Amino acid sequence: MDMEFMRADQLVLAAGLLLLQLPFACALVRSPNRTTAAAPLVPAIIAFGDSIVDPGNNDVLTTIIKCNFPPYGQNFAGGATGRFSNGFIPTDLIAQTLGVKQLLPPYLGVDLSPEDILTGVSFASGATGYDPLTPKILNVIPMKDQLDLFSEYRARLYSIAGPDRGAEIISKALFIICAGTDDLANTYFTTPFRRNYDVPSYINLLISSASEFIRQVVGIGARKIGFVGLPPIGCVPSQRTLGGGKERRCEATRNQAAQLFNSRIETVIKGLSAEFTQVKIVYIDIYDILLDLVQRPGYYGFKESTKGCCGSGEIEVTLLCNSKTVTTCSDVNEYVFWDSYHPTEKAYKIVVNNIFTNYLRYLL
Repeated sequence: MDMEFMRADQLVLAAGLLLLQLPFACALVRSPNRTTAAAPLVPAIIAFGDSIVDPGNNDVLTTIIKCNFPPYGQNFAGGATGRFSNGFIPTDLIAQTLGVKQLLPPYLGVDLSPEDILTGVSFASGATGYDPLTPKILNVIPMKDQLDLFSEYRARLYSIAGPDRGAEIISKALFIICAGTDDLANTYFTTPFRRNYDVPSYINLLISSASEFIRQVVGIGARKIGFVGLPPIGCVPSQRTLGGGKERRCEATRNQAAQLFNSRIETVIKGLSAEFTQVKIVYIDIYDILLDLVQRPGYYGFKESTKGCCGSGEIEVTLLCNSKTVTTCSDVNEYVFWDSYHPTEKAYKIVVNNIFTNYLRYLL
């Protein structure tokens, strides 16, 4: 949203949010744990989705979609934890900015403390999607199973906080839903399994599943929901390699499919917001900011936006991006993408800043 087109009340809100963020940033410098400099803007964060918001749930699965090995996490204090980047992922950055805690942990595979439970977790699984076929292809956690894990989590939350306080935490928590990229990039465009659908009909399948998932999240008690749209999939390095020809251009059909999904789900969300008047549901667009990063990397301090930092940058991701068979770029801060599919921490910070400025403030 361009500043000159913002209403006066929006400018006040934006300025207020920036001021609120300052003590959180200072507190995080002093301590790696949850900030105590000011009360968090939400009591907890709950995430559902794919690798963009998966901090390591896939580590415990029998799947090739893992990254709990170097060079993943090379700029992360804990090393390779299963986060699909060189450092923090968006849910970590959101948790930090809201003053909740430094990291949003995975629900699986770690020894969660009572404080972890009280302040939220991620149920996301890399390579999952709204299409029920997508997680089956690579044996990852379906979206519906992530909801089942939430039910288990809620019981643990209630045992710690009590039913009343637990329900209050859930009602005031920020819920993030982020999936769909794998449905298009992998299931539809890369495998033959859904080719009986044309693009519009496949998008309809995804929209139906995504809208039902939002309804289910409302049903479990969520009252603040941020739904993340799809990025310009055709400009992701691996998709350039697979569909962009010899020059590895952004692949237009993939981008058009992402835009179609985004426009339709935004309409659905408006309808759901009108139906569930006590629930805040905000559509979060990441398409435009990521496309701008790709098209104008120099403006944001990057030098490379067509390749990832890992290996050749054209195809390496998960097992192909490993320290035994490939090297990484000399300066990761010059790259928009870490591997051939996922952005770098630096790029994620820019995206999350855009999300706060234009979207998340309406949920606080």
